[in-house]
Amino acid sequence: MSSEIPVIGRREFLAGMAAFGTGALVSRREAEAQMATAKPHRIDVHHHHTPPPYVAAITAKNIPGPVRDWTPEKSLADMDKAGVATAITSITTPAMRFLDDAGARKLARECNDYTAKLVADSKGRFGMFAVMPMPYVEGTLQEIGYAHDTLKADGIALLTSYGDKWLGDPAFTPVMEELNRRRAVVYTHPTTANCCGNLIPDVPESIIEWGTDTTRTIASLVFSGAAARFHDMTIIFSHGGGTLPFLTERFLRLPMANKNLASRVPNGVEAELKRFYYDTAQAAHPYALASLTRLIPVSQIVFGTDFPYRTAIDHVKGLTDYGFSASDLQSIERDNALRLLPQLRG
Repeated sequence: MSSEIPVIGRREFLAGMAAFGTGALVSRREAEAQMATAKPHRIDVHHHHTPPPYVAAITAKNIPGPVRDWTPEKSLADMDKAGVATAITSITTPAMRFLDDAGARKLARECNDYTAKLVADSKGRFGMFAVMPMPYVEGTLQEIGYAHDTLKADGIALLTSYGDKWLGDPAFTPVMEELNRRRAVVYTHPTTANCCGNLIPDVPESIIEWGTDTTRTIASLVFSGAAARFHDMTIIFSHGGGTLPFLTERFLRLPMANKNLASRVPNGVEAELKRFYYDTAQAAHPYALASLTRLIPVSQIVFGTDFPYRTAIDHVKGLTDYGFSASDLQSIERDNALRLLPQLRG
């Protein structure tokens, strides 16, 4: 059985495309107008802030990178433009990596106390992923307790690596055990490992290495067996999982080639990858989303913006333009985060 494809002339084709384009533009304008007037509902899990104690510390040490002129008002202005109800704050790299043990403990506590007050004063607009004095394990265990029990933090923020160790390294097992015991939500942000700084002239580490470091720490957790052992904590990986979606087949085949690894992933590699969460920061575009959504269900994607390095409206437009259904957008932009952080319902 054959079917005939109707033939149309060039003029009719161009007219149709023009009409389609006009409709798309009207739809986008309407969507932006609705964002400006609708009640904010989105939850941003990847939103950076720079507490004053942190600004003082990185300025004194001449640490490049983190934004020094952040204010709560700048965050709120960006959130309001994109209908973001709540932003879960976190300190970006280098976090506390540049300090010794005592200095890291002191600064982490000062920053967490500041952020807890910010959250309390914001009437629901801000949440908190507490910064840790990693890589110092004993201090981190103490700060996990303080952040959860005293400050009621929404979760714990970790970098993907510390020097030459990734999160599945045995050195960090006590931290993983405690986070697992508490059924913690753990947000991770990439950084530059010792191996990989200044590799290509004029190309910052954030362009290539950070996405790769996210993938390295996922590999570390999965193939060390930590992901299988610590099933009660929930991990969010930044930037759509970095380079992971493209490398998934290699991950899946590795235990076939190395039988020693098979016992460490008793549930299978794919099962572990599918239960992690991945945010949309700097990944709300078709190149990343096409691969990510083939790897994991929409239920594992959460809304992230990377503010102040990118805007929330960038990501709302990117997700909308990708063509997610209304129900999928609702899940990504709000409902999945609420499942992880039900306290935000209030």
